[in-house]
Amino acid sequence: MQALLFLMALLLPSGAGAEEIVGGVESIPHSRPYMAHLEIITERGLRDSCGGFLISRQFVLTAAHCNGREITVTLGAHNMSKRESTQQKIKVEKQIFFPNYNFSSKLHDIKLLKLEEKAELTPTVNVIPLPQSSDFIKPGTMCWAAGWGQTGVTEPKSDTLREIKLRKEKEACKDYRRYDYNFQVCVGSPEMLKLAYKKGDSGGPLVCAGVAHGIVSHDHGTGKPPIIFTRISSYVPWINTVIKGN
Repeated sequence: MQALLFLMALLLPSGAGAEEIVGGVESIPHSRPYMAHLEIITERGLRDSCGGFLISRQFVLTAAHCNGREITVTLGAHNMSKRESTQQKIKVEKQIFFPNYNFSSKLHDIKLLKLEEKAELTPTVNVIPLPQSSDFIKPGTMCWAAGWGQTGVTEPKSDTLREIKLRKEKEACKDYRRYDYNFQVCVGSPEMLKLAYKKGDSGGPLVCAGVAHGIVSHDHGTGKPPIIFTRISSYVPWINTVIKGN
């Protein structure tokens, strides 16, 4: 399993002068207490990593393609190269895929991870709210994404959590034949962005006004924008059913 890529750039809103790209920055330590780092043992026994986020004391939301035979979740982390006292490492008891996940088209790229034990909520470990099922992000909305992925195409994965500010584009995916507006969110415009991508950030959240609206899924496969996020609002009824039933 290969973690997918997503953009590492900051698009300032129009009105701030010419459109500009500013690189992502290191997050203020523990300022995003919902973030989860996934250490994955693949079916072939290789090590990989993804992002995710805590939505209840016992459930983490991530991308379905962040798959493996064994997953360990680290909560409360900022620097993954250190054993921080804030960190909670919990093994995943069960991986619950959305029933219609399609690996080829990347549609319904979402799954829940049930932890072996409930997380202890602290100032550095906390849940993030989900949208209502009727909530859709409006074009022009400024959001944030974060992760421990690569800081550049040829760079290693970051030890510390980094974040980027993103803008929801209106028609950036109009030429993407497999894009489904009902289940996906499109971020980034090919005409306006020059990008570098990050490997290892798949599964992380797209956060708008403090609510998790998307999950990092995939790109065109060309190394150029737009980037596709799974639209969380479309899956809220399924998420609630799974959590209540497990």
